[in-house]
Amino acid sequence: MNNRPTSRFRRAAAVVAGLAAASVALSGCLYAMIPEQSSKPATTSAPDTEGVAEDLLPFYSQELEWTECGVGFDCTDVTAPLDWEDPGKGEITLSVVRHRAEGTPVGSLLTNPGGPGASGVDLILNSLDFAVGADLIENFDVIGFDPRGVGASTAVTCYDAPEMDDYLYGIPSAARGTAEWESELLDSHKSFAEACDANSDGILPYITTINAARDMDLIRAVLGDKQLNYLGYSYGTFLGATYAKLYPEKAGRLVLDGAIDPAVPGLEVGATQALGFESALRAYMQDCLDSGECPFNGTVDEAMADLGALLASVDSTPLKSGDGRMLGADSLMTAIIAALYSQDSWGYLTQALDEALQGDPTSAFFLADFYNGRENGAYTDNSAEAFRAYNCMDYPVENDPAAEAATNAKIAAGAPTIAPYWTGPDSCSVWPYPPTGTRGEIKAEGAGPILVIGTTNDPATPYEWSESLAKQLEEGVLITRVGEGHTGYNKGNACVDDAVEAFLLDDVVPEDGLRCE
Repeated sequence: MNNRPTSRFRRAAAVVAGLAAASVALSGCLYAMIPEQSSKPATTSAPDTEGVAEDLLPFYSQELEWTECGVGFDCTDVTAPLDWEDPGKGEITLSVVRHRAEGTPVGSLLTNPGGPGASGVDLILNSLDFAVGADLIENFDVIGFDPRGVGASTAVTCYDAPEMDDYLYGIPSAARGTAEWESELLDSHKSFAEACDANSDGILPYITTINAARDMDLIRAVLGDKQLNYLGYSYGTFLGATYAKLYPEKAGRLVLDGAIDPAVPGLEVGATQALGFESALRAYMQDCLDSGECPFNGTVDEAMADLGALLASVDSTPLKSGDGRMLGADSLMTAIIAALYSQDSWGYLTQALDEALQGDPTSAFFLADFYNGRENGAYTDNSAEAFRAYNCMDYPVENDPAAEAATNAKIAAGAPTIAPYWTGPDSCSVWPYPPTGTRGEIKAEGAGPILVIGTTNDPATPYEWSESLAKQLEEGVLITRVGEGHTGYNKGNACVDDAVEAFLLDDVVPEDGLRCE
């Protein structure tokens, strides 16, 4: 039992797997099988070792061995130091996939789908044409990688599937909001954290965004690129901005889509996201009411009140699914959140809410399972584990009851439908290692122009964060997509797409403040 959707968002830099949920519009293609291919070697340019410290040369000078892993795809592993401050302490493995340019390659383009904890390898292998547009596929070797702690790289490991079911979907026995409820959830988070520490072979202290950014420079170098070209979504914007801060001279053309504000502390992150999802939920509800096929009626306010009543009903009397699991209010909220990432998914949300009103949790569980990476009783990735590991190391723990009370009041006032299922005990307060990250502005002096894309009603990374990051960066350039959903590039807006591709392919810097209706 746990309150994962609440505590997870509360300390989130972005909601895990959100980009994946939006990219496939819940179609299931994320789980498509990769065709079997015969192995054959593929070439890589000589590693870039210029200026590399002697103790890092064994890593930067490694030559990659590629194996074909799909039509047009090559896979390899990169060896990185466990601890960049002490390279002799041990090694980890980074899983990397490359889709070879369909034309004459102009270089490599690294991508990151967000999370933290989403698999960049899966994104490129299974959703290449969502991750990047056709012109980029034609001209770049598109690179996906699983950051340290994630997926096929040296990974954070915590629970088996039944234990994860209990952690993600279990329903506390104590009444919501009571001291007993908080204690029950905190005990659940503590057990989870202890399992992560016991099963992850000592890597937890090193699962940080700074280390992941250093890993990206290693990948750049062993690919033979003098500078990093990069397209990062959601949490991937924080990773990309951190890279530009650490390696401004190596930062080539960087695009940060759906930005995280690196200066915002964890409590404020949670409050801003709560308000963002409430706004997106209201936009969905208006669309639902206008459709004539909505399970709610009346005004948006009346429909939101009825949705709140549904959540309260499920909270007091969970709905039983065919596999025996019980759908509580937290899991129903997870289903709602999953569908709000993309307007294309709103129809699934209508179906789920309509069924839930009839006592059937099937579609709600489908959405929540998709969000959690669960399929047929198994978990297809370790995104939940990696998400917690990164955020608990990146965000300083805030032990300020007055500030927490003020934040909760802000959420209650600005997001009344979501608020009861949003706040809860801080899961990172029981993480086995103290955080090493800090919050502060990133200027990336000397890095050159960096594109930042913000969508006006993005629920997970609210528009104000993109505005803020673009102002912080020494040469930040803001592109605004007017619309709904998470992230802006390759979502059908030609204005955004043309600007991004002209920048990445031809180094044409758009006008700062470009607004794409």
